[in-house]
Amino acid sequence: MNIPELFQEVIQKESDGVWRAKNFIGGRWLSSASGGELLVTSPVDGHLLARAAKTSEKEVSLAIAAADEARYLIREIAAIERIALFERAQSLLEEHQDFFEYLLLWEAGKPKREAAGEVEATKERLRMTMQEAKNIAGEYIPGDWSHDTMGKIGIVVQEPVGVVAAITSFNYPLYIPAAKIVPALLAGNSVVAKPASAAPLTLLCFARLLEKAGFPSGTLNVVIGSTQVGDALVSDSRVRVVSFTGSTEVGQHIAKIAGIKKLHLELGGKGVAIVAEDGDLELAAKKCVEGSLKNSGQRCDAISSVLVMEKVAEELVRRIKTEIAHWRGGDPQEPDTKVGPLINENAAIRVKELIEDAVRKGAKILWGGNRRGAYMEPTLLDKIPADARIVEEETFGPVVSVVRVKDEEEALRIAARPRYGLDSCIFTNHYYRMWKLAKGLEVGGVTINDLPRHGVGYFPFGGVRNSGIGREGVGYSIQEMTQYKTIVFNLEPAGLGKKHLPAE
Repeated sequence: MNIPELFQEVIQKESDGVWRAKNFIGGRWLSSASGGELLVTSPVDGHLLARAAKTSEKEVSLAIAAADEARYLIREIAAIERIALFERAQSLLEEHQDFFEYLLLWEAGKPKREAAGEVEATKERLRMTMQEAKNIAGEYIPGDWSHDTMGKIGIVVQEPVGVVAAITSFNYPLYIPAAKIVPALLAGNSVVAKPASAAPLTLLCFARLLEKAGFPSGTLNVVIGSTQVGDALVSDSRVRVVSFTGSTEVGQHIAKIAGIKKLHLELGGKGVAIVAEDGDLELAAKKCVEGSLKNSGQRCDAISSVLVMEKVAEELVRRIKTEIAHWRGGDPQEPDTKVGPLINENAAIRVKELIEDAVRKGAKILWGGNRRGAYMEPTLLDKIPADARIVEEETFGPVVSVVRVKDEEEALRIAARPRYGLDSCIFTNHYYRMWKLAKGLEVGGVTINDLPRHGVGYFPFGGVRNSGIGREGVGYSIQEMTQYKTIVFNLEPAGLGKKHLPAE
């Protein structure tokens, strides 16, 4: 596909067919001052897709300075006019939807239907800015409910924090950045965004949409690089919020170096599906396969273990085997492909190692199990022993992992063993069992009779334990991007305060 005219300042096609991508700092699209490059390789076939301008630490500082200065510009734009800018961006995204789907396919290896779904989710999040803006409000507190504040009133206002660092992962390179940038700008903040090194192109093009929609120069900046760039961004005192989606290990590192600022971290997950004897097994099989294989399993809210009661295990596994046959793996360019490659070959090797470890310890491969380059076949593992690595480690690959359990108590014990606590789900038609299991799972969200899915964030989501800090979602993300200020008025000098009762 040819690069649309709108994006030719961002990405240019060189004579060898490889794209060259730029940083976005202070309203200008810039090549790296140091000449450094970040190579972007397509997981589809391994070819070199782009050479991206690698940001130096000095350029990171310039981006933060631009954002720090521009935070006053964005605050001066009326909220209703900020909403109009997002509506314009949504129209531009719709106009260039085919190009974004193309980027997602080649940069992230997404099958066509997955790429289209991510673009639609991003458009929906942009459409919902009016609803999200309603959560930017305040509070009036009359002082006469306390003797200490008689004659006074308090107004609590919700204000932007300043500069937000938005650091995102490779698995949803369009939607996740949008879900951070939209509430940050909507709340009146400026942003320095850093995309995943493996997939920076989509975010750069999304930034171009916001630029053309009319956001002032410097309110959104994009820097490219790996650990060095991220550390320089996170540790800078001018950055007041760090919103990060990615691994628990990186999240812990951010917490150590960030200093005193707000942290909004959505980290790893090890979601389980508990299938009880009275559950709808046909529904459970369908949802467990979808929850395990969707986006090639590269989802923090993926179903990572299926904990099924022994009485119905054989029947559930039979139904899962029937369902997984409909999930074709392979080239994401093919219209009937549901499972594409992982982000790179190393990711696929790691998933293969988890499978092999489980098999050595007694698990059975009932479907798939083979790897070719970055492609991992949709795989069904049954009778996984509790000491297998795949029971505790985040899989992040297309594997349906079945662990057979005796009862609810054993299911909850196994579910509690991993260090994560993001999402899980339960399949049962018994009300009291639903409640017992939902209360017993140490996670940020529980779904009953469906797979966990964050979608556009209409329902809030976020982790406990090592799965993160804070909540994302329409309205909830705004809370992470704002701060409260209390303004107290003394009304007594004007005689407007409430009066004390006369002494007896």
